[in-house]
Amino acid sequence: MTVDRYNREINYLRVSITDRCNLRCDYCMPKEGLSLIGHDDILRYEEILRIVRVAVSAGVSKVRITGGEPLVRRGVVEFIQSLTSTEGLRDISLTTNGTLLEMYAEKLFAAGIKRINISLDSLNAGKYARITRGGDLNAVLRGIDAVYRIGYSPIKINVVAIKGFNDDEILDFAKLSLDKPYQIRFIELMNLGSADLDHANQYLSNSTVREIINRHYRLEFINAKTRKTDGPAEIYKISAAQGAIGFISPVSHQFCRTCNRLRLTADGHLRVCLLSDEEVDLKGPLRDGCSDAELRDLMERAVAKKPMHHELYCDEGQRKKCMKGMSSIGG
Repeated sequence: MTVDRYNREINYLRVSITDRCNLRCDYCMPKEGLSLIGHDDILRYEEILRIVRVAVSAGVSKVRITGGEPLVRRGVVEFIQSLTSTEGLRDISLTTNGTLLEMYAEKLFAAGIKRINISLDSLNAGKYARITRGGDLNAVLRGIDAVYRIGYSPIKINVVAIKGFNDDEILDFAKLSLDKPYQIRFIELMNLGSADLDHANQYLSNSTVREIINRHYRLEFINAKTRKTDGPAEIYKISAAQGAIGFISPVSHQFCRTCNRLRLTADGHLRVCLLSDEEVDLKGPLRDGCSDAELRDLMERAVAKKPMHHELYCDEGQRKKCMKGMSSIGG
């Protein structure tokens, strides 16, 4: 399964270990939350480890742990310790909302996590509480300080750019890269989830974000992809800054031709495109006693269905949406 039908090397697996989250970000889920997957329907850690082992045998070399919020699942540190012993797996990282990070930073680092992504959409405590429906900004900032102090690298701070919400904070986020080696990554808002979460009128292109920063700082382009496992961000740097600024632009600048990833949902489905609702069930065959060869064959059949590009736009130019929200998919 290493290469798909469009000659893309598939070597990156994002693994959602839970659909649960301790926040309710308003572009991610409704105010009342989502129907949660039953305990028995969530993949057990040993099942995830087996899937990862088979995926690595087929060419995957990078795994990112996601949720929901992965740190709310009991036993996550021990799971990561087991994951790091997977032969052939060269890169393990984690994405978190950061609210529990201060508590877990030391243990995660000892378990083998050295690279971390932290979601943060406002530096204003009131606005942060509003968009997350009750989140504590100071807890996240303490978590960021903790991973910096411990020595995580890189530390990536993911900012979903939202018109009318945080477009007045673009420069504040950019400034975080001046004195610390943080990579601030601006991500375009995507149309995901149920109809009541439609934020189409709040879409802000990264071209606009870049223009805002360029009015005050000179951004220098510093890299295209340098490794086969590199993500889709275009990386820039403010002159003399310790950190960098990344732009992930799935709406305005489709990067599907270089997509190298698969997503394993918490309920055991393999998803080959974030913005397509087509999935292949791995959990059912796994629990029915399938062999590793059969499991690999299912993965390869899924990769064979990976589309050339997403369909965030219809032919008529109207925005389409994936009906599953990000918390259900796993980032």
